[in-house]
This record gives sequence, structure tokens and C-alpha cells, in this order.
Amino acid sequence: MTDAVKKLKELTDHAHRIVFFGGAGVSTESGIPDFRSTGGLYHQEWKYPPEVILSHTFYESNPEEFFRFYRAKMLAPEAKPNPAHRKLAEWEQQGKLSAIVTQNIDGLHQAAGSRRVLELHGSVHRNYCQRCGKFHGLDFILHSTGVPRCDCGGIVKPDVVLYEEGLDQNTLDGSVRAIAEADLLIIGGTSLNVYPAAGLINYYRGRDLVLINKSAVARDLSAGLVITDPIGEVLSEL
Repeated sequence: MTDAVKKLKELTDHAHRIVFFGGAGVSTESGIPDFRSTGGLYHQEWKYPPEVILSHTFYESNPEEFFRFYRAKMLAPEAKPNPAHRKLAEWEQQGKLSAIVTQNIDGLHQAAGSRRVLELHGSVHRNYCQRCGKFHGLDFILHSTGVPRCDCGGIVKPDVVLYEEGLDQNTLDGSVRAIAEADLLIIGGTSLNVYPAAGLINYYRGRDLVLINKSAVARDLSAGLVITDPIGEVLSEL
């Protein structure tokens, strides 16, 4: 165990209200690609850039291409929780972790057993008919072709936040409260490039701030502890 991981263990052992703020890097060890690193979605060749395809405007104007990309690159039904997901669930069960605030849409935190998960960008496991409002699970999208349609004929839209769409206000409010009340904030697997999500960490009032990310982040956090190893490897040592 490195000195940095020993320090992290000391901080987590003494904390009572840990909040974890995470991004795509938390799930890369489960085989789900992130966006901005080498090999990420933003470095792959498509007819349109991913940030264009994943926009509300593109979804409305070219739903066939949107769903082709969405099924190919945004869904990973075979992915399983990794040691990072499992450690966070363990902390919650011990009463040490009060919330996970995640930018991920894969549902792996819940699969690992976490219950207090605030999904800023929605979830691939929730899909709804834009006409009648009927709920559809992930399997419905996986086993559909082209533009998925409900029994009523309406388009079934994934409950994920696209570019140009706003975040859910209740999720935002819950995230702000959790972060403001935390006595330890751990930021992991995110480059902090995506706003307004990245701005939520400004509400943290605690003393100790930990950053676990393989690459540099987009802003100066003045974190007291910075670890640049894969997050699953780090948390598995605690």
C-alpha cells in the first residue's frame, strides 16, 4: 500500500459522511469506454462527432442515426461492477457513505448494491414513451431495431440527459445537499469537463478533498490528496 493510499484509508476510516462524485473513469475497469481519454468515444471515427449525435437537436432530426450510435456505444449490458463500485456499496452499508453523485448512466452502482445514487445524467435502464409515458426497461431498447416505438406508436426515448437538455432539478438539489453536508468528498474517474455537473463540487464545505483520476482534471481543485492510479485498484486496497 502506497503512502497516498494509506492516507486515503486514514481519511475514510475517520469520515462519517463520505460523498463520492464520479464519472466515466469509474466504469472503465468494467469495460465501458469513457469519452475523452485515448481510445475514448471522442477519439473514434463516426460520420458525426459523438457530442453532435448525443444532442437533443440530433435526436429530434436524425433519430435513426442516434439510436444506431446509442445501441452500439452507450449500452453495455454485459458490464459488471468492479472493485470501486463494490467498495462504495460496502461503505454505504457500513453507514459511512451518505451518497454517490454520478455522471454515469450505466447503473453499475446500483448493481453493486448502492441505494443512495444520484444520477445526474439519467440512466440507460429507464426509457419512456414520449406519447403515453409508459416505462420501458433496457431490454426493450436492446431487442428493438431502428427507432424504438411503444405499443401506442410513440417513440421510446432513453431517460438520459442529452447535450442541450437540462439536468433534473430534484437530482441537482439532492446532489447539492449531499455534497454540502459531507465531511469527506472523493472525486473519482472524471476530468470535470462537463458542466453544470462539475460545478456541484463548489458546494463542498468539508476539510478534506480527495481526487482519484488517471489524468489531469480541467480545473485546480486544491485537493489535499491526489492519486493517479486506476480507481478500482485504489479502492480495492482499502
